[in-house]
Parts: sequence; structure tokens; C-alpha cells
Amino acid sequence: MISVALFNNKGGVGKTTLTYHLAYMLQRLGHRVLTVDLDPQSNLTAAFLDEDELSAVWQEPLQSDWPLLDGQQKLLFRVDGAGTVASAVEPIMRGLGDVRFVDPVTITEGLWLVPGDLNLSAFEDKLSAAWPNSLIGDHAALRTTTAFYRLISNTGTRVNADIVLLDVGPNLGAINRSALLAADTVLMPLAADLFSLRGLRNLGPALREWRRIWQTNVLQHIPRDIPAPAGTMTPIGYVVMQPKMRLDRPVKAYQRWLDRVPVVFANSVLEDAPSGGESYEIATLRNYQSLMPLAHDARKPMFDLRSADGALGSTQTLVQRCYQDFRALSEELLRRLADHQPAGR
Repeated sequence: MISVALFNNKGGVGKTTLTYHLAYMLQRLGHRVLTVDLDPQSNLTAAFLDEDELSAVWQEPLQSDWPLLDGQQKLLFRVDGAGTVASAVEPIMRGLGDVRFVDPVTITEGLWLVPGDLNLSAFEDKLSAAWPNSLIGDHAALRTTTAFYRLISNTGTRVNADIVLLDVGPNLGAINRSALLAADTVLMPLAADLFSLRGLRNLGPALREWRRIWQTNVLQHIPRDIPAPAGTMTPIGYVVMQPKMRLDRPVKAYQRWLDRVPVVFANSVLEDAPSGGESYEIATLRNYQSLMPLAHDARKPMFDLRSADGALGSTQTLVQRCYQDFRALSEELLRRLADHQPAGR
């Protein structure tokens, strides 16, 4: 089992859309995939689950005068008994115990989700306080800092996952530090703009510093009865998400920023510049903005849209192209992951 965190310090680059479609495509290619929503905004969870399922998972009571249709009642069976990331760490947040392992939601055969929850944001302060105490080997702090890793490891083992995709929010706070430390590798979605480049310049040094502190100052203090990550967080490359073209901004304006990405990635994210001419660009995905509303209404990936979903004529050609693009992306991702085996304790 290998884990991949999809992360960029800059938001709005299509990270959650990428995670959602990668999960389905990797499953389609025969892999057992676990997705974990570690972003308190929970956009990945909302993409996978409808409102009734969200209400059930978040334990928000439905209106008693709104009877469920048969189809809705059947759908709720797949979230019955499932927990969220927030409910898993609730005992730690309340000072009542350790991480509570939860059951994931079965999205389809070979694909699972540990749902996110807005309540996870309350874990930020707990993680911030635990970080300095982890450096001196405080066991309660170490259990807090490793909570995400242990949840991911336990759930992934139970479903026999091959790949774990972690959706992480766009900031460098304590929640994301703990989430990224739990990841074997990091995949970075980018837009061809100044903000994404600034995000890379901030992200690279942060990853290296977290890795250094964890591996040099923390791992030596962790007892054998607390499973802990190696803190590798190996950057395996980036995916360029093409924006919707605007008439007031010519294509060459995007190309100007795009040309800078390889150098910034090598200098800011990697400890050493790439050698042998290796490219860290895994793929460039075109803009599929016209497919998104159809996919949202049909509650399925863009590359699964059919004529019955409104994908007619030239739109169906775009659907086929979308499938080809995500398949090529997934196959290249798998090739790179094969070279980065996890190194947990």
C-alpha cells in the first residue's frame, strides 16, 4: 500500500476534482483505492456522497416530513455505520482517549472513502500544541501527531488498499503538516499562473523542514507501540490543470508562467535539481468545464458521462478525450509510484 497526498499551497487549482477522477480511474484500472478527505472543507466527500448521505454520515437528522424514496433509502445503506476523519480523532480532541478507527464508505467495489467533516478544523489547535511536545517524546503528543497516519494505515489495511489518495487543504497549517507527514508521496496540481508558482516556493521549503524535523528529532522518540510514518513525503511530480481561457488574457500569458514551473519545482520543491533530463510534469489536463455541470448532476466522473446524462454530439467526443487523458495520467502515476515504495516503521 502506498499513499499519495494531493496538495498545493494555492487553492482553486482543481485538486479535489483531480483526486475524485484519479480515484475512479485507478479503480477502473484494477487497483483497490482508498480516499481520505483530510480537508475540513470536505469537498471530496461532497463529490462522492449526496446530501442525504452526508446528513447520515455527519449525523445531521433529516426532516421527519421529508420521506425518503426507495432509491434514496438504498443509497443510505452504503454509509450506514461509517465514520468521518473528525469522529476518528474526536477522543483525542476531547482528551478522552486515542484515535477511534472508523469504517469507510464503500463507494463502489474496490473504492472507499473516509469522509471529511467541517468539525475537523477543531483539531488544528490540538495538533499545533502537540507538535513541540512531540519533539521531546511526549507520548500523548506523539499519539496526536500520528493520528492521521494510524487511521490511514488501519483503514487501508482493512480494505486491502493498493493506493491511498489523501485530499489535503490549501494551507501550511498543523492539520496539513500531520496529513502530509502521513503520506509516502506528494502529487501537486498546478495552474499556469503566478499564484501556483508562489505556492510552490512556499511549499517546498515547508516540506523539507517538516521532513527534517520529523526524521531527525521526532522518530527517535516514538515507542514501538505507536505506529508512525517515515515522513518521506516524496514529491513525485505535478499535474498542470489548464484554466478556462479568457478573451482578455491570451494563451501566451499562461505559457509564460508554465515555462517557469519546471525550474521552480526543481529549485523549491526538490532538494536536488532533476538529473538525466527527467520531467516532473506527469500530465497536462485540458479544461473540461463544460462537462462539470453534467457530471455533478449525474453524480459520476466526467469520463463516464453518457448521452442519457446530456453528453450529446461533440460533448461525447470531449468525454472520450477526458477518459483518455485521465487514463494516461493514471498509468504514468502508477509508473512513478512503482519507484517509490513506502518506508513506514
